Amino acid sequence: MTALPRLVLAAPSSNAGKTSIVTGLIAALTARGLTVSPHKVGPDYIDPGYHGLAAGRPGRNLDPWLVGEERIAPLFLRGALHPSPADVAVVEGVMGLFDGAAHPAVGPGFASTAHVARLLGAPVVLVVDAASQAHSVAALVHGFATFDPAIRVGGVVLNRVGSDRHEAILRGALAAAGVTVLGAVRRHEQLHTPSRHLGLIPAAERSAAATATVHRLGEVVGDGLDLDAVLAVARSAPPLHATPWEPTAEVSAVAGRPRIAVAGGAAFTFGYAENAELLAAAGAEVVTVDPLRDEALPAGTAGLVVGGGFPEVHAAELSANGSLRADVAALAARGAPVAAECAGLLYLARELDGLPMCGVLDVATAMSGRLTLGYREAEAAGPSVLAPAGTRVRGHEFHRTAAVPVAGATPAWRWGGGTEGFTSGGVHASYLHLNWAGSPELATRFATACAVRSEKVRAHR
Repeated sequence: MTALPRLVLAAPSSNAGKTSIVTGLIAALTARGLTVSPHKVGPDYIDPGYHGLAAGRPGRNLDPWLVGEERIAPLFLRGALHPSPADVAVVEGVMGLFDGAAHPAVGPGFASTAHVARLLGAPVVLVVDAASQAHSVAALVHGFATFDPAIRVGGVVLNRVGSDRHEAILRGALAAAGVTVLGAVRRHEQLHTPSRHLGLIPAAERSAAATATVHRLGEVVGDGLDLDAVLAVARSAPPLHATPWEPTAEVSAVAGRPRIAVAGGAAFTFGYAENAELLAAAGAEVVTVDPLRDEALPAGTAGLVVGGGFPEVHAAELSANGSLRADVAALAARGAPVAAECAGLLYLARELDGLPMCGVLDVATAMSGRLTLGYREAEAAGPSVLAPAGTRVRGHEFHRTAAVPVAGATPAWRWGGGTEGFTSGGVHASYLHLNWAGSPELATRFATACAVRSEKVRAHR
């Protein structure tokens, strides 16, 4: 049983300004001297980057589709207790409060913000975009507050308020409806976070600019919200009856401490913290390699993980780093385990938008005009360094690029009546994003393959 102050910030719909309000709230509370644990409902990688920048500790995802309902509270507590115990946890919702997975395998509202709030026993603060409404805000909030008796709306934050008069009208309408207003934030177009083809530009790519934006958001939200009232809502959450997730309990230990390189830097910013934690728990030494800057893989690399990101934005620089591309190709040619997803697939391909990549896969990839987005329930089409044939996983796709062909002679996954991805030797490459916390056996299998590879290398020295 853990008594942890916590709250979930949700909205009636997407584009209400949740990320700006949440990031600013985390920054404002951190500036007060509180340790804040940041979380994000759903599979999105970008928002947690801004949360982490504001909190000074990793932002973590909470997605029942990817990891299972039973792991949400344990994973939440893992984030709240590591690297140090937090004073308060702030969770950003996804889409509208009750919008969940559009998949036939689950019912309405699965993996929604409301679903996660129920699993955490957390009060909800509703962020309302008030730019185009006045008295109607009361009807809107009343509907959301009464729709599901299991969801407790602890207050409202009014966003994009136009003037003192506008704020007074909104507050009066909500007071008459018996709803607590926790604060109001005016329109600040200069704080707009730039976007591109897959949403916000990741914080890691904006560096100094992102830091300045987060700092300013903290000032604006700190001025506009009653932080004491917000903390009172968070402290009203009941004790959470769950045991923190522990990666060492999820994996089997391997011998030899194999060194596994994980791609990072501005081109590869998408990754779940739990994946690296599981590899480390299995006994691997996890090191980072930046394909934009490092000219070689770390000495003694036994395996490589290349996750998601935006290689299409950095294609010229990635292509220009020929020495690392050659090193990656040589590693794969020697049969070392290589796990790549989405951006990783693009990097391993023969080319990306006509520019040479690693050439591990005989695949051409390029930007397309079509967004591929959604949850997937997949089955391993054959054995690989990640999974035995027939293994079932839940993941998601999120990309505007296309690969030709879409699958190799030995595909990675099968779903929706077709196949996708590539397996060859020790390589597993696919567009499917996975949180290994939902299938920890993948981490054990990959770490084991790396340990075997490392031992073979030592034996032949």
